[in-house]
Amino acid sequence: MYAENFYIALYDPQRDTLRFIYFVDQMDGGMYDPDQEIPAAQMRGSLTLGLIRHGRAVRGPSEEIVELLGLPPEDGIGTPSVDFMGVPMQRDGQIYGALVVQSYQEGMSYTQSDCAVLSFVAEHVLNAVERKRGQEELERRVVERTRELAEANAQLQVQIAERERAAHLQATLYKIAALANGEQCDAEFYRSIHQAVGELIDAENFYIALLSPDGQHLQIPYTVDAAGEDRADRPLGHGLTEYALRQTGPLLIDDAGVRALVAHGEIDADHYATRVPAVCWLGAPLCGPGGVMGLVAVQSYRPNLVYTEQDAKLLDFVAQQIASSVQRRRHAEALERLNAELEQRVQARTRELRREIAVREQVEAQLKHQVMHDPLTGLPNRLYLRDRLQRALSSQQRNPEHAFALLYLDVDRFKLFNDSLGHLTGDAVLREVSRRLLDCVRGPDIVARLSGDEFAILLEEGAQPATAVKVAQRILARMQAPLTLGERELQASVSIGIAISHDRYLAIDEILHDADVALYRAKSTGRQRFVLFDESQQSAAMNVLELELALRNALHAGEFVPYFQPIVRMDDRSTVGYEALLRWQHPVRGVLGPGEFLPVAEESGLIEAIDWHMYRLACTAGAPLVASGGFISINISPRHFQYEDFDQRLLELLRETGFPPQRLQIEVTESTLLGDPDAAARILQRLRDAGIGAALDDFGTGYSSLSHAHRFPLKKIKIDRSFIRDLDQADAQRSIAIIRAVLSLAQSLDLNVVAEGVETEAQRQALLEIGCQCAQGFLFGRPQPAAYWLAPDGKA
Repeated sequence: MYAENFYIALYDPQRDTLRFIYFVDQMDGGMYDPDQEIPAAQMRGSLTLGLIRHGRAVRGPSEEIVELLGLPPEDGIGTPSVDFMGVPMQRDGQIYGALVVQSYQEGMSYTQSDCAVLSFVAEHVLNAVERKRGQEELERRVVERTRELAEANAQLQVQIAERERAAHLQATLYKIAALANGEQCDAEFYRSIHQAVGELIDAENFYIALLSPDGQHLQIPYTVDAAGEDRADRPLGHGLTEYALRQTGPLLIDDAGVRALVAHGEIDADHYATRVPAVCWLGAPLCGPGGVMGLVAVQSYRPNLVYTEQDAKLLDFVAQQIASSVQRRRHAEALERLNAELEQRVQARTRELRREIAVREQVEAQLKHQVMHDPLTGLPNRLYLRDRLQRALSSQQRNPEHAFALLYLDVDRFKLFNDSLGHLTGDAVLREVSRRLLDCVRGPDIVARLSGDEFAILLEEGAQPATAVKVAQRILARMQAPLTLGERELQASVSIGIAISHDRYLAIDEILHDADVALYRAKSTGRQRFVLFDESQQSAAMNVLELELALRNALHAGEFVPYFQPIVRMDDRSTVGYEALLRWQHPVRGVLGPGEFLPVAEESGLIEAIDWHMYRLACTAGAPLVASGGFISINISPRHFQYEDFDQRLLELLRETGFPPQRLQIEVTESTLLGDPDAAARILQRLRDAGIGAALDDFGTGYSSLSHAHRFPLKKIKIDRSFIRDLDQADAQRSIAIIRAVLSLAQSLDLNVVAEGVETEAQRQALLEIGCQCAQGFLFGRPQPAAYWLAPDGKA
């Protein structure tokens, strides 16, 4: 058709506006901007707006169209046309625009057929416009979602950086504590201390000064100084170092402060004049049983580097470790001099033995690196096992009578051995476990180490599953004997999953999977046992459901009761408080501990209702115990800190029960603080403001416990029983060193300390000797109902 004058108009029904997205006209070509939205109120005389309001196609001269649409003739827009044809773009009765062609030439007019064609075109134009709009909306949403993800990622990076910083802080502090008990030479020890301090604070200018045995000279065993200061041994004088030695704690001072000390005669002016003045100086005394032994100091010559009180606390902790090491090394020097000749002979013999061992290790290394064997244990590896397992499966598929069994094992708590005793001890454990496994099988059986602490045993001979059960029982019995590694005895155990060959197995990965499932079941049900995989294991889920139902009934029937265990002062055994512990008074099984039902309560979501029920019972039953003083301590599950109003709910419960907030303490574990550290800190602070103190339970078992001790508003830390257990043993020095470090940290942060799990008088005496004041454990009383402690023969 004739289309020299053609335009497309879009109508927004929500905004009541028009936009001419395409406009070509011989007479009015530049009238509209494609990007301009024109309010309908400004287009009263427009044929286009009239067409849209009309909602149907129109055709004819402009004057007739104006009359047809009921438009005022005097308000017309644009040049009148000889013939005008327009069709609306509509969808489901809603008008979204119009297509228009018009002619200004006589004899050039449009037909009904042209109108039908234009209507067809209008429908396709509307489709294209809607697709374009949909694409633009999608792009807008993509941009908006990308921005939201970028913001979330930035927040996550901040949290990761904070956790990495806390982990680094704890690792460095433990490293310094470990250096104090190391066997390095003095120079290497001081250099290692300097490197470790440099990971915490800026220590480019660092020195250690020691008092001579006669107390008349100052010895400088280690110094590093960017300004070239030459610190050598000298007689005791009136320098800044000597002034710091006379203080009772760390000294943080700037150059102005040093000049003030010179003016008051505390520091010798001539000595000060010979030194390069420091912008900031920080020193901490080395204190021993006989008094101050020396000093460790850092200083800054740069105005942009100023030390803080937090740096002073860290350096004070370092000073304690250095003092401990210096004292130990001085005691050892006399013995070393007496044993010098013997040591030379030992060294000569050691060099000879090392040469012999080197030759032997070279031969063993060649054997260990065989492709099909594990280099650590010498056992066949995973590749070898898969090959033999494939042969056994193929043989069983050919002959169903040829049954075999696969035992999947791993060492219980092996990560604890590695983390606490080191990888060398962990490797020794693996080798000993390998040896014992070999003792429990016959010649044709295959014992393989798969990876880490995972082992597998392939049994191809004997009736199954009887043979597999006998071997598993033999292994568990063999592992009962302690592992002797040097001077240390360890108790290791294994968990075993057993899969028996079956015609349903078509690939070795299937039987490996079932053995792994059985192993997981063995570990989840208590470790140090074996589980035989069969289809009936699915019924285990039903037992969980039954226990969950029993828990719900117990909550409604009031079968949960609070027990209380005393927390005492160890010197006179006087009670300072009680920890409230949950017990289930089962109508059939009697009193059950939390270990028998809390995991199911956690999974089912009942733990919160049980906890609040327990808190109310603890406050009601425990009030008489603390009527004359002391406190009741309750354990808080990590999930409660997911709610910002937890503190308000707890305070409301105290108001309802009439229990004084200052008599209540809460115990949280490290996992509670790791969930949302900022929210946990806010809740703990509000509780502290209300008079409720907080204790960090199981202290020392987490990877960043030291960082939590100074980051969160805590009142107390409870040393985990794993550090107390060895105190009555001959090799208790490592536990004592760790407890000393914890006590020192607690003292610097003004925290109380309670030792958990004290069961023997020897443990109590050891804790008293190293300065621990309070404890709880079976030595002082097992958990009992409140009435027990209120009885005349009780200890309340």
